[in-house]
Amino acid sequence: MSINQSIKPITTEVKDNLTIGGCDLVELAKRYGTPLYVIDEATLRGICREYKNAFKGKNINMMYASKALCTLSTSAIIASEGFGFDTVSIGEIYTVYKAGADMSKVLFNGNNKSRRELELAIDLKVGRFSVDNFYEAELLNTIAQEKGISADVLLRVTPAIECHTHEYIKTGQLDSKFGFDLSQVDEVIASQYSNLNIKGLHAHIGSQIFELQSYRDEVDILVSELKRINQKFGLNLTELNIGGGLGVKYTEEDCPPSVEELAQALSALPDDLTIYIEPGRSIISTSGVTLYTVGSSKQVPNGRKYIAVDGGMADNPRPAMYKAKYTAEAANKPDVQETEEVTIAGRFCESGDVLIENITLPKLETGDIICVYNTGAYNYSMASNYNRVEKPAMVLVNNSQSDIIVNRESLEDLVYKENIPDRLRR
Repeated sequence: MSINQSIKPITTEVKDNLTIGGCDLVELAKRYGTPLYVIDEATLRGICREYKNAFKGKNINMMYASKALCTLSTSAIIASEGFGFDTVSIGEIYTVYKAGADMSKVLFNGNNKSRRELELAIDLKVGRFSVDNFYEAELLNTIAQEKGISADVLLRVTPAIECHTHEYIKTGQLDSKFGFDLSQVDEVIASQYSNLNIKGLHAHIGSQIFELQSYRDEVDILVSELKRINQKFGLNLTELNIGGGLGVKYTEEDCPPSVEELAQALSALPDDLTIYIEPGRSIISTSGVTLYTVGSSKQVPNGRKYIAVDGGMADNPRPAMYKAKYTAEAANKPDVQETEEVTIAGRFCESGDVLIENITLPKLETGDIICVYNTGAYNYSMASNYNRVEKPAMVLVNNSQSDIIVNRESLEDLVYKENIPDRLRR
C-alpha cells in the first residue's frame, strides 16, 4: 500500500496513548500546547522515496508543490530527498532558498506574478518560469532584458480536462483563471519574446484526483500539442510539466490510486522528452496530524452532541471551504470503545466552524486530546488569525525525538506590525 493510501502516518502506534514517530501525542500536547501541528519525518521521507522509486528509469523530475505546506524544515527534508519545487509566490521562493534548495530545480508558477516577484526569482536564479498569460510574458521579457539574461520558460496551458474533484480545486478545465487556452499558444510563440527561452508546456488539471484516466488524457493532449508546435514553428521544445494532484485518503471511503499506479498510467510518456511532475498534497498530507484539547460540550435536545476543541477553521479552513472530511481519534483513549457519535466543533465565532460531523469516538471529557489525521496539506499553509487567535506551533517527530519547526505565535506577534497614529493617542 502506498503512503498516500493510508489515513495515518506510517509510524502511528498504540501504546498507553497514541504515538507517532516514537513520540507520545499526549505528552507532545502537554509540552508544546494545542492546537499543535505534528509532522512525521519518516512518513514524509517515505512518500518522497516512493515517488522516486515508482518513476525510476524515466526522465522525470520531481517537483514538490510547495503551496501544500512550505516551511524551512519541511522544504529542507524534501530538498534532501532530491526534489525540486513548484512555487507560486515570492514567499515560497524565499523559503525554499533559505532552506538550501537547488534553485535551478525551482519553478515559479502562478497567474499574476508581480515585477518584484519576478525580479527576485531571477536574482535567486530560479530555474524555470511557468508563463501564464500575455501580460506576464511581456513583463518577464522586459525584466529579463533589463537584467541581461534569457529566462527559461514553460507555457502554462489549459488542456480542457474536467476531473471529478471539488469545483474550487479544478484547474485544467477550459473555463479557468490559469494558463493560455490552446488556441492562444500560436500567438504567444509567434510574438518571439527575445529574452524568453521557451522550453515546453505546463498544465495542471486539479487536486485530490482519483481518476488516472484524467492524467492519460492530459498527457495525450500535451504531447500532441508539443509535436504540433515543433512542426509548425520549426522548434525543438522537449519539456512537459504535467502538474500533480494525486489524491490522498482522508476517510475510509476515499480510494486514491497508489503512486505506483500513477507511474504505470504515465508509462507511455515519450522517452525523448523531459517530464516534470508536481505532487504536493500526496507528499505532505499523510505525514501531518493536528492535536486539539477538548473543552466544552453541548447536547442539543433530540439532536446532535457537539464537542468543542481549542482550534478550528483558523488552523484548518478546509471543512468550511470545501466540506472536507477527516478521520480522528482520542489520543489519550486509544483502547477505549468508541460508543458516542459527536460533532467536533471549533472555537471560532462561525456556525460553519465544524471540523468533523457525526464521528463515533469514546465518551469524551474536558482535557482529552483529539488527533485529527491527514492534516499536513493545506492546514498550516491556509491558517489565519481569524478571531485574533494566535497560529499554532508545528513540531517534527522522528525516532522518539520532537523538535519545534514553527513557533507558536504570541499575543505580541498579533500586534507587533501595527501602529496607533499619534493623533489617536491625544
